[in-house]
Amino acid sequence: MEFINNLVTQLNDLVWGPPMLVLILGTGLFLMLRLRFMPLLRLGAGMVSIWQGRKKDSTEVGVISPFQALMTSLAATIGTGNIAGVATAIFWGGPGALFWMWCTALVGMATKYAEVVLAVHYRELDKNGEPVGGPMYAIKNGLGPRWVWLASAFALFGGLAGFGIGNLVQINSIAQALQTSFNVNVYVTGAVSTVLIGLVILGGIRRIGLVAASLVPAMCAIYVVTSLVVLSINFAAIPAAFSLIFSHAFNPIAATGGFAGAAVAAAIRYGVARGIFSNEAGLGTAGIAQAAGTSDSPVRSGLVGMMGTFIDTIVVCTMTGLVIITSGLWTGGERGASLSIAAFENALPNIGGDILTISLVLFAFTTILGWSYIGERCWSYLFGVKAILPFRLFWVVAVFFGASAQLDFVWLLADTLNGLMALPNLLALLLLSPVVVRLTKAHFSNQGLAGHDV
Repeated sequence: MEFINNLVTQLNDLVWGPPMLVLILGTGLFLMLRLRFMPLLRLGAGMVSIWQGRKKDSTEVGVISPFQALMTSLAATIGTGNIAGVATAIFWGGPGALFWMWCTALVGMATKYAEVVLAVHYRELDKNGEPVGGPMYAIKNGLGPRWVWLASAFALFGGLAGFGIGNLVQINSIAQALQTSFNVNVYVTGAVSTVLIGLVILGGIRRIGLVAASLVPAMCAIYVVTSLVVLSINFAAIPAAFSLIFSHAFNPIAATGGFAGAAVAAAIRYGVARGIFSNEAGLGTAGIAQAAGTSDSPVRSGLVGMMGTFIDTIVVCTMTGLVIITSGLWTGGERGASLSIAAFENALPNIGGDILTISLVLFAFTTILGWSYIGERCWSYLFGVKAILPFRLFWVVAVFFGASAQLDFVWLLADTLNGLMALPNLLALLLLSPVVVRLTKAHFSNQGLAGHDV
């Protein structure tokens, strides 16, 4: 077992090493340049598209509204990474890591936009008559038969990674948080969560979309408002926090207190890695969810989809990072979720930690729901619609056992598989980028905006 653990550790270091981070950032920058910065210039249009997407389009293709599709995608991405992941990035990379998270998100908007455009453009109907899409279908239908093996590789990596990163790790985080903060037995958490998650996912994407559209906006609003309250209390420290973020993004930071110090390379590495882990730009998951939305325009779906990266990282992760840095506790030696909890508790004694714990529970719970659909589509691509019900049942059972399991190896393996998902997806994005540009030009030309964006 030790040999396998060491082997997976080495593979994980390779998968999430500098070449992968450069590839993900490079692909996003390439797409941003090909699109002539359209994702940034069209932030307002993205916001409008979210509002308009609350209702289903008249098209018969799709089973949930574009807004519900976005919330399902956000449910999968807004999770422990927004709380524990940001804290980990700051612990190892210093405040400058938050700057590199922002950079990852900004170029990641172009990546996410392209993923969704291709997912909707190349989607198809399964044997149940439901629309299905994502990197595997973009590869199969866009690149042709010679690349089908690459589509299958993505589906396999995604199908396996989902059980770890989207299920076992999340429910384990919920159980540990509730036990630590409220002394709830992990088996009770496992049993209650199993029932609740089963009631949702056994109803398919329609029920997942409905629940996600109700929970995700509410939990994000609660978290952001609480963070703003904390920042208002720490208001005097905000200018210094931004100074630390920008200065240490380009300059090493010396050891101080319980902080071991960090080079610029560490700020870049942990900022980029945790940013990608949080918003999943480059992993292809957003396209799978958005393909279920009713839409007759891949570009409109892309505008909605890219806002997921903006909301996840520029809004939610920034709140976490600023609360931690303004608290001054990032030099104290705490790391992960405990650092985030300490920062909130420092400003809001007796309630800050509890609010953050509840936020973490909601974030992780919705991640289980969102990833259940992603995993379902990966396995149904490989084995057909007959795999859907067994997958859902197995997913629900895994929730119960994950609450009390020791998951160090599972986390490591899932993180590795999560990274491997990016390789087929990024290759497809690069090869099919002319399609993305063509569809984008045609869309804005029809609106009389030719030449403004691409």
